[in-house]
Amino acid sequence: MPRLRHYDNLGTARFITFCCYHRHKLLIYDEVRNIFIECLRYILKKHNIEIFAYFLMPEHVHLVLLPLENLKLGRIIGTLKSVSGFKSLTYLRANEPETIKLLQRFEGGKIKEAFWQKRCYDHNCRTIETTLGKIKYCHKNPVFRGLAQDPADWTWSSYNWYIGRRDVPLEMDEYPVI
Repeated sequence: MPRLRHYDNLGTARFITFCCYHRHKLLIYDEVRNIFIECLRYILKKHNIEIFAYFLMPEHVHLVLLPLENLKLGRIIGTLKSVSGFKSLTYLRANEPETIKLLQRFEGGKIKEAFWQKRCYDHNCRTIETTLGKIKYCHKNPVFRGLAQDPADWTWSSYNWYIGRRDVPLEMDEYPVI
């Protein structure tokens, strides 16, 4: 399957989606979600990236990001996945040995583990309407998937930040028109 082309440095927000290995529900553990949020917070600060929305599903992640400098966002997401995956695998090995078995494969005579799928989906949000649509999509996702009755009931989303709550796992950079 050919790789999709990524267009960096357009000055637009980016909608990013990536999945857990084989879409296993690895983001059901609060500690794993906290690991991911801490790694994301570090990456955002280090690389001067604004975040307008996020949503952690049991088996994948949605992000709406705006890089403020010229950079290859794919490499940054790769680093985020690498670091959060390593830390999450360490946690799972110690606390969820049955789950770790799902993540193992035999390759090159060795057993290897993966937390994330290799690729990600990346969409340039070229208009305000597209960006707002992606943010709203993230916020409606827990209800659509049956994870919550109301978006405010799902902790692992930026929705609560936008309705004024500040005791949230990750603070947002306010999108100018919301």
